Amino acid sequence: MSLFPDRVETERLDFRAVGSDAADLDPLDYYRVCSRGEPGIERVTEYMTWSPHETPKETAEYLAHAAEQREQNEGITYIIRPKEDEDGAGDIAGSAGFQVDWDRRVATLGMWLRKPFWGRGYSGERAEAMCDVAFETLDLDVVAVTHDPENEPSKRAIEKYVDRLGGRREGVIRNDIVISGDPRDSVRYSISREEYAVRRPPKAAENRD
Repeated sequence: MSLFPDRVETERLDFRAVGSDAADLDPLDYYRVCSRGEPGIERVTEYMTWSPHETPKETAEYLAHAAEQREQNEGITYIIRPKEDEDGAGDIAGSAGFQVDWDRRVATLGMWLRKPFWGRGYSGERAEAMCDVAFETLDLDVVAVTHDPENEPSKRAIEKYVDRLGGRREGVIRNDIVISGDPRDSVRYSISREEYAVRRPPKAAENRD
């Protein structure tokens, strides 16, 4: 049985878990937004550990893997859709979620957004929602997030919400990830349960199972 909420809502965003009945996801729709035909996809994936999908089969395999991780409680992937009154309401904006290390009681966040949805503050809104799930639902102790040292937009977004939620920058982890076959450093930040409890927004997210 999956421990993760099937659906999470914030003021502007709707998150639905891949592999759940709530997902309402056609794999071909997801392929459309993460394949080479998507405008700006090369920029989107520049600092990601994945490359634009080459075939619908690759997308289907990725979604099946995400669903398996959910069922095994190793991690969760949510499809992000803006709510009504947002530009692009109902369309796939990207995905977000986290991996769980149960032994260390740590959730490590991840997210990507299509280029038309950049600059709206969605990263921080999503981080608050995922922190809520990690701390309030899963009883974890730490939420961590990293970015490539050269990824300035991610750096600015992460620093902004980590500071707002009471967390801190921990430092550079050498050769932490691999992008296009090359090892890369990453910069790590973390937020503890205690820090979040002090700075937590009044209502970060609403879980809807």
